[in-house]
Amino acid sequence: MKCLYCDCTESKVVDSRSADDDRTIRRRRECTGCGRRFTTYETIEVTPVLVVKNNGTRQSFNAEKIRNGIIKSCEKRPVPMSVIDDIVSDISKQVYNSMEYEITTKEIGEMVMERLKKVDEVSYVRYASVYRSFKDLSSFMAELKQMMKAEKAERKAAEKVLTDKAEKNTEGSDK
Repeated sequence: MKCLYCDCTESKVVDSRSADDDRTIRRRRECTGCGRRFTTYETIEVTPVLVVKNNGTRQSFNAEKIRNGIIKSCEKRPVPMSVIDDIVSDISKQVYNSMEYEITTKEIGEMVMERLKKVDEVSYVRYASVYRSFKDLSSFMAELKQMMKAEKAERKAAEKVLTDKAEKNTEGSDK
């Protein structure tokens, strides 16, 4: 690291501390040439991810847009802010860990809906109604019917697991 004062390229680290929620390391350095101290910051270089919108335009990935959309869909619902933050954080990690330079709004929307469906069905339907741009009541009802069908299938599978477990316990006690 080049000294600001004498242009010497040799310095030693006097103190290191984490900063910015452990995303940055702040280092106090001392120049071996002139003895003056200066501060440097070390951060992880993030490869920018571009979001491809439906009209083909591209813009930088912005987790705040996801957060705002989720907050709107969860308005007046019993969904704590910590859960919304977890969803946004999870999606951001998934986007950056994909190692892709571009992601479509469709992919992001599906990620949001997948997580909202597990958290609160009303919030999910609200988000889906905006995201999927339901044209009329019939397309909205079709989505609701699909949701109810999936929920029924999940319940049936859970009941089968419980029934099978009960049968095994009964067979074990007969012996």
